[in-house]
This record gives sequence, C-alpha cells and structure tokens, in this order.
Amino acid sequence: MEILDVKQYPLRILRKKCKPVRGITREDTALFDRMLHTMKYYRGVGLAAPQIGISKQLIVANIGEGAVKLANPRIVQRSGIDEMEEGCLSVPEKRVNVKRTYKIVVEGLNNNGKTVEIKAEGLLARVLQHEIDHLSGKLIIDYLPFFERINYKVRARF
Repeated sequence: MEILDVKQYPLRILRKKCKPVRGITREDTALFDRMLHTMKYYRGVGLAAPQIGISKQLIVANIGEGAVKLANPRIVQRSGIDEMEEGCLSVPEKRVNVKRTYKIVVEGLNNNGKTVEIKAEGLLARVLQHEIDHLSGKLIIDYLPFFERINYKVRARF
C-alpha cells in the first residue's frame, strides 16, 4: 500500500479549516486505510487528512487498542484535565506540553457512514483532540508560550 506524503509546517494546508464530509464514499474508505498505513509507517498514533494535503474532516487513530476512523468528528462531552508532552508528524522534532481534557465523548461518521459516539479517556482522548485540532488548522505549536511560539515560527520559515 502507498505511503502518503506527510505535510510539514509551515505549509498552508495545515492552517486551513477542513470541509465536512457529506457521506462516506469508497474513496474516503480507501483514504482511511491509506492514512492508517501511513500513520503506522511513521510510527504515529493519529493522522488527520490535512496532514496529507487533503482538506476534509477525516481522522484516524490507533493507540494499540484498534483503529479509529472518523469523519466530521466533534467533541460533545468533556471532563477532567491532563497535561502531557505531545509530538506531531507535521511538526517534526518539536515536543510541546499540552493541557487537554482527560475524558471526552466524540461523535462522527464511521467507516460505514453511520453516526457513532466514541467515549475516550487518557491517551486516546488526547490523540483524538490532537487530530480534531488539525481539522481547524490548529497545531501543537499553538500551545507554546507566546515568545517561544513566535521564535519557533520565525525559525521554521528559514
């Protein structure tokens, strides 16, 4: 299976708000599989469509408990706070401490186009939130303190 090209900051596609999917097509189903394959190849635990240059609300994740494939994911419940260091395939060699919700409930369309609800906590909740951030153009560097963020952005452009 083809390994997709992972886009890296500062490419513009990573800052665009993605378009919702109207329904799951055969192409979307195949894309989910290619995204998972690419994610595994790069040893990631999540991947969003804009990271491979596609402005669609599609994400995949796998923390070792089985693959999650979601279109149009949205968080409908949150509780608790957790802080942990995160990395990102689109922001290589940068680790950032990020505060996120510890437990979430996410709604979206699964691989078959059915509306599903996923209850997640801990690492899976963190990964889903990270990938959902990508769909609105938000990256882990946006969680850096102001001056560190500016410094990173300036250096990344050269």
